[in-house]
Amino acid sequence: ANHITFLSHSDRNPCLFYYRIVCVILGLSFLVGVPGNLLVIWTILRHVQQRSHTVVLILHLAAADLLVLITLPLWIYSLAHSWVFGGASCKAMVYVINTCMYSSVFLITLMSVERFLVIRYPFKMLLAIWALAFLFGIPSILIRSIDEINRTKQCFFSEYSSVAQEVVFLCLETLVGFVVPFSTLAVCYCLVATHLRTMHFGSSKQKSTVLISSVVVAFVLCWLPHHVLNTVDLVSILTEDPDDAEPVSVAQTAIVFISGALAFISSSVNPVFYSFAARNFQSSLQESRMVRLFKELSSHTSSKLRGSGNTIGSGNTIGPENTMSSNDGSVKNQPLSCSPPQS
Repeated sequence: ANHITFLSHSDRNPCLFYYRIVCVILGLSFLVGVPGNLLVIWTILRHVQQRSHTVVLILHLAAADLLVLITLPLWIYSLAHSWVFGGASCKAMVYVINTCMYSSVFLITLMSVERFLVIRYPFKMLLAIWALAFLFGIPSILIRSIDEINRTKQCFFSEYSSVAQEVVFLCLETLVGFVVPFSTLAVCYCLVATHLRTMHFGSSKQKSTVLISSVVVAFVLCWLPHHVLNTVDLVSILTEDPDDAEPVSVAQTAIVFISGALAFISSSVNPVFYSFAARNFQSSLQESRMVRLFKELSSHTSSKLRGSGNTIGSGNTIGPENTMSSNDGSVKNQPLSCSPPQS
């Protein structure tokens, strides 16, 4: 069975009108997201020397988003004309998108959880996140193929060897890429909410929590339609007789293509959130507002974690710390960098 899975799911007669809408959405995502994520990466690497866990995760998230966005010109050209880049590039582009989807959701999950937990081995976690993302992206290589829509070749189809394989791959993508991570987030935020009365959050902690929460909400809203359609496909496969399948309507086609385009918006909106979060900072000749934002997020590295209390700044503020135990048993701050520590 062939199914459209970028602008995913099943439909072989999409309307040119929806192609144009999708091209506009993808074009705007590219124009906003590429320079925005490049600015984030350049700002952190160039100006933020001591990076907290949160800033390191933001750096990796921006890199993942940038990898997705640089594929957009190929998709736009394909929608406007035809896929002329060959089967290997088709598989490669879809693999990049799926890998970055998994890495983004894992990074966002870790970013949110570390708001409330002390993470001791962040670089090992980052390596594990990227390794799992590359692993879970492999099914897209196995099933992606080129086929014709309205007499033009497109890289939208997935060919499954059996119904069982289709069910497994759809479940894998939706469970690992959406349900499990965001169930974890929901549980985490609910547990924290029950202790809000006993916690005191500093102003910088509040700002960073609001910023990370905005990134989480945007990712959920952008990817939810895609995974809902995955679930609908799954239910349809398990409950309907293939011989009784009805043609896909124009309305269903619109939902499928626009939901696919929304997934790319999630890779372009984060720099916008950072810009809004930075608007309250005063810029100077030496530092821009964005630089001051990321330095503020990294300011937690200047405080120490002692005893059994988790403190950031002053008072009873709860937050993550970048710490390393010394030989005398005390706990010292360890600045973070973008490369794993040398053995």
